[in-house]
Amino acid sequence: MIPARYSASRFPAKLMQDLNGKPVITRTYQATVATNLFDDVIVVTDSDIIFNEIESVGGKVMMSLKEHECGSDRIAEAVQHLDIDVVVNVQGDEPFTEVESLKKLIKIFKEDSKNEVDLASLMVHITDQEEIKNPNTVKVIVDQKNFALYFSRSPIPYPRDTEVATKYYKHKGVYAFRKQAIMDFYNLPMQFLEASEKIECIRYLEYGKRIKMVETNVQGVEIDTPEDLERAKKLWK
Repeated sequence: MIPARYSASRFPAKLMQDLNGKPVITRTYQATVATNLFDDVIVVTDSDIIFNEIESVGGKVMMSLKEHECGSDRIAEAVQHLDIDVVVNVQGDEPFTEVESLKKLIKIFKEDSKNEVDLASLMVHITDQEEIKNPNTVKVIVDQKNFALYFSRSPIPYPRDTEVATKYYKHKGVYAFRKQAIMDFYNLPMQFLEASEKIECIRYLEYGKRIKMVETNVQGVEIDTPEDLERAKKLWK
């Protein structure tokens, strides 16, 4: 599922911005379909413009019936009556989503015989100090088994001791959920940590869900600002 909200506070209509000949959302949809990993790929949107765009390229698209604050809520509404085991959320502003990273997420659930994982997501090792400090970059810290401990827009961990070899990981907005986990998310109210950071996956942690993080080397570009779009255009070439 690809949640696709038309309005965005930092970059309005970003999903319909041109990325070397096609809108961002179309690039994301077609890249996800091209992985050949899924039974179905569906865009879920609140926008007639996005709906018509995906239909025009022969894609599958659903219109949300309600207003939603985040992509997880939008997906939960869409899948609540579908007979599925696991749903993968590919963000609409992630046109560089690729096969190997998605395979790693799916593998987590195939190997989770004890059902210890509620959802899985991707992280990328980052070293650039500007990116580490950038609040548009969501950082994640994990335990010894790569289960998420916390997500933040601030640099985590804070480098109190500069001599410690600290590693920083950026959270990539690609998730795989058990259906029950995303439906629980949909029915549980937002708490103050999520409200403060504006990071939806914090809600899962606040309610005791376990998030398995998977490291990937694929950086790509998440399009949150006009500057990101320009970087994406260069990378696409």
